[in-house]
Amino acid sequence: MDFEALHSANFKLLDDTVADWTSMLGRLQTLKQDARDGLQGKAQKANWAGDNAVIGREFVGKTAGEFGDALTQATSIRNIMRDTRDELKTQQRLLKEAVERGRGKNLTVTASGGGFVVRENPDKKAPGGQNDVNGLRDELQGILNRATEIDTSASTSLKALVDLTDHGFSDAVYKDRDSAANAVKEAEKLAALAKKKPEDLTPADFDALNAGLGKYSGDPIFAEHFASTVGAKGTLDLWAGLNDIQKNRDVFPDRHEKYAELQKNLSLTLASATQADTPEMSRWKYDMVSMADQPLSKNSTTFGAQVMSNLMRWGNFDDRFLKDYGSKLIEVEKASSGNGRHTPMAWTRLGMDPYLNRTGSDSGSDPMVGFLAALANSPDAATDFFSDGFLTKDEDHDFEEKGKKRELSNFDYLFEERDWPPEVDSEQEDSIEGRNNLARALEAATTGHPAGELPTANTLPHNEQQAKLVTDIFQSVSEKPERLTKNGFMSDSMGQIAAEYMPDIHRGLHPAKTDVATLFPVAGTQASLSEQNITRFLYTVGQNPEGYAAINVGQHSYTSSLMEYHFANPKAHLSDDNFSVNDNLKKSIEDIARVSGEIEGTIGAGRAYANEVEGGAKDEEFNSAIESASTWVGSGIGIGIGLATAPAVGPGGAIAGGVAGTAADEILGTLTEGLMKDSTEEVIYRNGKEISDTKESTYKLIEAAAEKAGESSKNPSPHIVSAAATAAESGFTNAQSMVTDYCNGQGIPKQLEKEK
Repeated sequence: MDFEALHSANFKLLDDTVADWTSMLGRLQTLKQDARDGLQGKAQKANWAGDNAVIGREFVGKTAGEFGDALTQATSIRNIMRDTRDELKTQQRLLKEAVERGRGKNLTVTASGGGFVVRENPDKKAPGGQNDVNGLRDELQGILNRATEIDTSASTSLKALVDLTDHGFSDAVYKDRDSAANAVKEAEKLAALAKKKPEDLTPADFDALNAGLGKYSGDPIFAEHFASTVGAKGTLDLWAGLNDIQKNRDVFPDRHEKYAELQKNLSLTLASATQADTPEMSRWKYDMVSMADQPLSKNSTTFGAQVMSNLMRWGNFDDRFLKDYGSKLIEVEKASSGNGRHTPMAWTRLGMDPYLNRTGSDSGSDPMVGFLAALANSPDAATDFFSDGFLTKDEDHDFEEKGKKRELSNFDYLFEERDWPPEVDSEQEDSIEGRNNLARALEAATTGHPAGELPTANTLPHNEQQAKLVTDIFQSVSEKPERLTKNGFMSDSMGQIAAEYMPDIHRGLHPAKTDVATLFPVAGTQASLSEQNITRFLYTVGQNPEGYAAINVGQHSYTSSLMEYHFANPKAHLSDDNFSVNDNLKKSIEDIARVSGEIEGTIGAGRAYANEVEGGAKDEEFNSAIESASTWVGSGIGIGIGLATAPAVGPGGAIAGGVAGTAADEILGTLTEGLMKDSTEEVIYRNGKEISDTKESTYKLIEAAAEKAGESSKNPSPHIVSAAATAAESGFTNAQSMVTDYCNGQGIPKQLEKEK
């Protein structure tokens, strides 16, 4: 910063710029509000179906989101510029005050080129002589240095902020220049530690890295600057080096219990970094994918993917990066497994291989495990990955169907055919992490939101890829139920998938196919589910407490909301002039209740069989699972509804947002809080040891749903409520016949007694 530039600076232009940005914020706030309430709000309520419902709403949603990001970025820019202006004004004031004090000591300051000169007045010397000259010179230089640092860091921060995205706007939030500038400084400081040789790292270095990454992992500027400075190779060398006990003899003994924490912090940082579109991060992503199939060094047996996959178990990684990385991972998988003929040898852990995963769930040698964890947090990337092809009919492989080579998708291979490398957890028990992450990734891929989360009002209708994947999952489990029964821990995700595809399941079980569109409206693409596949899938998942609870709560949530919609819109489904409006409505409610009874009867049979196998010991687990489902109530939207159903099909659409104050809200509360009891004063679904134990629970709750739906819509009808209960009981009874027909040989209630 030049002396004269600061001393004579006119800040009016900067004042005007800050004022303009502040004014812009008000306009952007209005645009954001209009986009959210107008553009996006109308899109969510629009009666769209098929591809238009998915593509149209997604486009509108992203467009509306851009206004929010524009406001966020503009606010950060304004804050940085305002803070910079204020600090430069402070430095100018300090500069002028110092010059005036010097004048009082008979010192004169004059500009010289880009600098300045301090002299004693020729006619009157300074009291302290040369000491006064040196003191003023140093003070002025310190002020200029500070002003230079402010100006430079502001420029760096603004450039870093704007460069985060090639297109659109960044959602990075910075309250002032210092916070943005500090992100860059901290990234450079920690990157210098990360680039040290493993043998040179100290426990203090480890602590600084861990604390810094934990604090700044969500800061976009920090994350981008850290990752790009360390580089892709440096990232791999850092984590591999920390886990190389032979090289890293100082840190590991003292800090190995903190490794899992650093692993998570590093993963979250890298996830944030991959969202940046800077040239440096584009290079990082390209290099990381390129090194996935390469050993870390000449004599190493550890591949880049084995290291990186353990650094992507947390956070939301860039979809494009995950797609490219996944494609490279599949290439290595095919080469290492003989196109799926055997266990991928490259991922089988040998005795001296390092433990690259420090969570205790598995060793980290199989990179597919960590990659699937990343997909569970990135729904769009997960959908694309599972839909991609693994093998074509023309490739050299042994997978056949009806005597001919079949095509395999990544889903087919991983869910049905893969020989998973043997893994144990920290307790030396067989690890479940790989298949569990597979189930979670499938949950994300099919629902459109991260695994373990709930659908929201902004969750998009299911698209063609998602619906096809759900169809494949149901078909696969129906074909070989042991794919789940031998891996029961996967059933919580399978239950969640079923809960969010309730409209599709109801359509598949409804005998009349000509009127399902108005009875069970679906906004997006419908999954093509047969009665047989639905029955076998629900029965299989119903044998697991968490899977049973998800389907149970999802079914009642969907049924309650759907009944309320039809009560409020009695002509939405049937409008037969040969019958009264109430007669037509009664038929609609009966059809809904009958299918709901079939679903409950099917999962109830699964629960009863599981309890029969366990001698009733498992019943308490089922009860606890339903109680834990209380976290779903009041979440803002009903399980199994989301935007999987048309949010507005005529006036007072089926699902226009949350469930608060609706029939579904009340029904879910009575279900999960144990308030609803049957005629014996037994809490609903409390006892499921026998298939008959859940029968009364089912029609009692469906009867209550019909009653509450009528009351909520201000169109109550005791006659229709009674008919709903009868239909639910009929559906439940029919389910028992369907289970016997479709699941015979798989293990059904009472079968064990016959075998004795």
